[in-house]
Amino acid sequence: MTDFTALTGQYTIDPEHSRLGFVARHAMVTKVRGSFNAFTGIINVDGANPENSSAQVAIETGSIDTRNEQRDGHLRANDFLDIEKYPEITFASTSVKLVDDSTVEVTGDLTIKDVTKSITIPFEYGGAATDPFGNFRIGFEGAHTIDRKDYNVTWNAALEAGGVLVSDKVTLEFEVSAVKNAS
Repeated sequence: MTDFTALTGQYTIDPEHSRLGFVARHAMVTKVRGSFNAFTGIINVDGANPENSSAQVAIETGSIDTRNEQRDGHLRANDFLDIEKYPEITFASTSVKLVDDSTVEVTGDLTIKDVTKSITIPFEYGGAATDPFGNFRIGFEGAHTIDRKDYNVTWNAALEAGGVLVSDKVTLEFEVSAVKNAS
C-alpha cells in the first residue's frame, strides 16, 4: 500500500485547473456535455487514516455552460435548475474509503434543488506534484451517474419517433486539482 501521510493537510480546489461537468443524452442520439464554471471546494486529507478525510463543494448553478446560450438559459430556468430559487448545488462527504493505491470512494450528500441524496463517487488518484509556483497539488478524477428526476429536475419533451429529448440519467464528471493550504 502506498504511504499517503505526506498528503495530509487541507486543500482548496483550484477552479482554474479543475472541471465539474456532466453528460446527458440529447434526442436519444447524441450526448451533450457541459460544466459549471464557478465553484468552491475544500478537501481535508488525513494520509495516515484516509477514512478521516473529507470534502465539501459548492457549485453556482448559474454558471452552467454547455456552449449554447439558448440551452444554457433553459437549463437555468425553473424547468431545470431554477437558479433564482436554488443558486447552489452542494456536496458534503460523509465517509471516505481507500479502495487501493489509486482509488478512493467518497460517499456524501449531494443536494440539488433542496433534495439531498447520498451518492458514492469512485475517484482515481492522479498524483501529487509541486507546480512551478511552489504550490503543492493533488489530483483526482471521478464520475457518478444520477437520475435527475430524483432531484426534481423533471422537464422533458417527447420525440415524434419515440423516446424523449433529454435523458433522465446524467453522468457527473469530476476532474479535480487541489492546492495545499499553508498550515
